[in-house]
Amino acid sequence: MTRYVAPDRDVGLQGHYAGICTRFVGFLFDVLAIAFTYVVFIAAMQFLIGLLAGHNFKVSNAPIASWLILTLWAIFYCAYPVAAGGRTFGMAVTGLRVVRADGGPVRGREALVRVLALPLSFLTLGVGFLLILLRRDGRALQDLIGGTAVVYGWDARAARLRFLARQDTE
Repeated sequence: MTRYVAPDRDVGLQGHYAGICTRFVGFLFDVLAIAFTYVVFIAAMQFLIGLLAGHNFKVSNAPIASWLILTLWAIFYCAYPVAAGGRTFGMAVTGLRVVRADGGPVRGREALVRVLALPLSFLTLGVGFLLILLRRDGRALQDLIGGTAVVYGWDARAARLRFLARQDTE
């Protein structure tokens, strides 16, 4: 009995539209990464400003600035990696990739539009996400607006080679 998933299945899934569960788990990883890096950045900023100004500085005293920094960081965190490599940290962990609707690589404008459209899926009380289940291509509202799709995008060929190498050693 083997503990490993059959590589033929993985190769067959590569490039197929991603399901809602995998996308949700990737989204959770991204939310945690955004929150963690934001907290670290704010702590460092408060320390440096306090050191330079000579008194304690708390970002919580400026809630509008705090929300603005968090919003800009979240937009950058979600748009830049998608434009540069097709995935965020959470997508990389779950084996997902964002592509254009025609399957090509995502450009910066498409990545930014997709990220800016994401709140619409929440504002429609989740109907934008429900489209993942209802549409054959699994595209959510932000994907439709941004002209993108989310697919399984791990390196299935490399996984298959690693699997075959393990079989030789067993």
